[in-house]
Amino acid sequence: MEATFTHDQVRTYYGQTLQATTDLKTTACCSDEAVPEHHKPILSLLPDEVMSKFYGCGSPIPPALEGMTVLDLGCGTGRDAFVAAALAGPTGRVIGVDMTEEQIEVARRHQQAVADALGHPTPTTEFLLGTMEDLAALGIQEGSVDVVISNCVLNLAPDKAPVFAEIDRVLKTGGELYISDVFVDRRLPEAVRSDEVLVGECLGGALYTEDFRRMMADLGWKDVRTVTERPIEVEDADLRDRLGNARFSSATIRAFKLPDLIEDRCEDYGQVAIYRGGVEGQRHAFMLDDHHLFEAGRPMLVCGNSAAMVQDTRYGRFFDVLGDRSTHFGLFDCEPAPSAGGEAAAGSCC
Repeated sequence: MEATFTHDQVRTYYGQTLQATTDLKTTACCSDEAVPEHHKPILSLLPDEVMSKFYGCGSPIPPALEGMTVLDLGCGTGRDAFVAAALAGPTGRVIGVDMTEEQIEVARRHQQAVADALGHPTPTTEFLLGTMEDLAALGIQEGSVDVVISNCVLNLAPDKAPVFAEIDRVLKTGGELYISDVFVDRRLPEAVRSDEVLVGECLGGALYTEDFRRMMADLGWKDVRTVTERPIEVEDADLRDRLGNARFSSATIRAFKLPDLIEDRCEDYGQVAIYRGGVEGQRHAFMLDDHHLFEAGRPMLVCGNSAAMVQDTRYGRFFDVLGDRSTHFGLFDCEPAPSAGGEAAAGSCC
């Protein structure tokens, strides 16, 4: 659908209208998602200004970032970028991109102090002022990024397709897209999509889930997984009336750039995946998405897509995958994995 709001409207809302998270009128841009325990010590090191002026709807920072190059789209004051920098370590690199000057200035102002607090010899973060639609203009090269993260910002792009095309361009093969954002169960009317407050509150620009699925498939991303999801309740009576019957949710999703391995259906090749453990914060079980929980040491039957996600990405060093794609058994029998007991899991729902 055509954009009915502009970059300038978003800049004004986040650079001038909002001065802190307490100024928000809804919970769409605020996260009540539990912070991973190993993130809490990092967050405690961050300056109050970084924390109080940061807006997000989730905790979209995946594990196993050591030495990775991470791109944070819509980085704001840099909270997630600084956490990613801590997890990536002194050999990693984090690039934050934001189009709101007031926000990026906060992140830049605290770069050195955060690097000192993390024990890094020099800052491993870089904050660039610009738009997500044209990362090439910021010097971000094709296939140069291992992980792209974003926290409740992609909905603020007037035109989403160029943003996701840029994500596809800059990610390496085997790279990961891991974002939290706001989605809606229908296409929104023009009056909602042009409402400055609703757009600023991350509702007016929310993606209709099916349009999002189609856009990703058109770009070659055929299997996008939901990690967590929660409904968004709009308590303000006036805003709720403007929104009508549309239902919104905050979701964290992940997808992997594996164009030659990911299929548009879950196909059965008789493969088994075994998580060996070792991922920080997920020592006993690795959560791929909301219906794939790999218990350490326990074999699980998986479809070809899931096998590729844990074998042909940076997670491969934590998994053993038995079998290949030489024999095809049809569509994967999509059944929930058992909660306990048994030999190999009966199958995980894809």
